[in-house]
Amino acid sequence: MDRTVRTVEDVLALLDAWFATGSDAGHPAPSSGEDFWDHFYADRSRPVPFFVAKPDENLAAYLDQGLIAPGRALDLGCGPGRNAVYLASHGFEVDAVDLSHLAVAWGEERAHAAGVDVRFLCKDAFALPVTELSGPYDLVVDSGCFHHLPPHRRVSYLALLDRVLAPGGHLALTSFAAGEGGMGSHLTDADLYRERRLQGGLAYTPRSLRWIFSDLAEVELRRMREQPPHSPLFGMPFLWTALFRRSATASGDVRPVHDRP
Repeated sequence: MDRTVRTVEDVLALLDAWFATGSDAGHPAPSSGEDFWDHFYADRSRPVPFFVAKPDENLAAYLDQGLIAPGRALDLGCGPGRNAVYLASHGFEVDAVDLSHLAVAWGEERAHAAGVDVRFLCKDAFALPVTELSGPYDLVVDSGCFHHLPPHRRVSYLALLDRVLAPGGHLALTSFAAGEGGMGSHLTDADLYRERRLQGGLAYTPRSLRWIFSDLAEVELRRMREQPPHSPLFGMPFLWTALFRRSATASGDVRPVHDRP
């Protein structure tokens, strides 16, 4: 008889396994997803919208509007590096993290072709020691990582932000939108554990995003603007885009308690 739970991380890892061994193992928890994501990125010719070498339209808009400025950036779940390369080409010092070796290799090729420096790391961001990162970061970018996390890993996600996001820094988030024209599972958190499936990704409402990131100040939250094929930018309207800002006096304290969404 084994007793394997001693810490909070032990509990989170146990729940990761709950999803990874369920019937939706094609979308496993972060600590067990390397094989799935390597398979996902193995065929670069697949018609996957975000395989294009284009940055998110909202990220470009934040720069154009002066809402963010060049500094240190961390791209979580960077995939083939389209946002990381864009930021590096606009003066950011970029670390880009992804579970998939194939995605990271693709991103490195794109960075080389663009003549920019991006520090790619093939790691689980939640298991990555802060000493391996170049932070604190003025900007954390997440275009599609957050909505693939099981509910319990939001705890890890917020803890990571507390550790790496600089006071006054920004989180630029893109995630599945709930409601008409959106995408992703509408199951409650409790039902996700009953089903043991992530259903390909979780849909969020503006209210739920505001609640989850309630220790950050909202700068903007809107639907992503659809981009035509000839546009140099990526944009799909089934996604939310959000820009949140950390207080300039934040010190990594425990998050305040707010009413649930």
